[in-house]
Amino acid sequence: MRVQAELVTSKEELHQILDLQQRNLKRNIDDAEMNSQGFVTMEHTFDVLQQMHDLAPSIIIKDGDKVAGYALTMLRACRAMVPDLDPMFANFDILTWNSKPMNEYSFYAMGQICIGKEYRGKGLFEELYNGHKKFYGDKYDFIITEVSTTNYRSLRAHEKVGFKTVHTYRDAIDEWAVVLWDWQ
Repeated sequence: MRVQAELVTSKEELHQILDLQQRNLKRNIDDAEMNSQGFVTMEHTFDVLQQMHDLAPSIIIKDGDKVAGYALTMLRACRAMVPDLDPMFANFDILTWNSKPMNEYSFYAMGQICIGKEYRGKGLFEELYNGHKKFYGDKYDFIITEVSTTNYRSLRAHEKVGFKTVHTYRDAIDEWAVVLWDWQ
C-alpha cells in the first residue's frame, strides 16, 4: 500500500469517509475497542461533508480505490454546519495562543481523524496530518482540534505529531482537550 496523503476529489470518497466514520463511532463499538483503538464522536451527513469539502477538501489516504483513513478539514466558516461543534468554536473565540487572541491568527480545525482498523499502526495518522501541513501549511498559521480526554490513543498520537494541549473543558457531550499544532 502506498502511504501518501491526498485531497478528496470525489463523492465516492466522501461516501467512504462516512462509512468509515460509522464503523468507528463511539456508540458503535464496545468499551474494549474504544479503550484500545480510540473512537470518533461526531457524526456527519453527506450534505455537511460535501459543504465542508466545497470550502476546503479533506485529506485522505487510499489503498487502491478504498479510503483507508481520513482527516476532515473544517474551516471556521463550517461552524454553522455542525451545531454540536459550536462549543468548540466558541472556545476558539476566547482562547489565546502565544499571548495573542486565536482569532487574530489564520487557522482551521481538523474536524475528525480516523484510520480503518486494518490500517492502524502503519503511519497513516502522521501522514494524514503531514498532508494537512503540505496542502494548507502555507495558508494557515496552525491547525487545531479537540480530542476527548478519554481517547488516550488519539491524545498520544496527536502529541507524537507535534500537537500541544492548550485548553481543557467540558460540554454536554464530553470533556475535551483542545490541541494545537503550530506551523509557524
